[in-house]
Amino acid sequence: MALANISLCDIDVNKLIEVINTCKGDVFLITDEGDRLNLKSKLCQLVGLTRLMENATFTKATVFCADPDDDAKIFRFALYGEMPEK
Repeated sequence: MALANISLCDIDVNKLIEVINTCKGDVFLITDEGDRLNLKSKLCQLVGLTRLMENATFTKATVFCADPDDDAKIFRFALYGEMPEK
């Protein structure tokens, strides 16, 4: 399975979680330390996203999506702030 990657910076975390919740496949957050957290899990969302937030800003991270449609959703959100249709 080929995974695409998307770099995140200065992202609205609440909106990112909304986008992730619409994804069909697994969405992984990869930290600079090599941690790999499945953001489809609410516990991993809490641990991973809280850990990456410092002083209300998002530090450097990469997201890998197993599904190409999910990759496109998160890419559009990261680049344009575009929310997927419900």
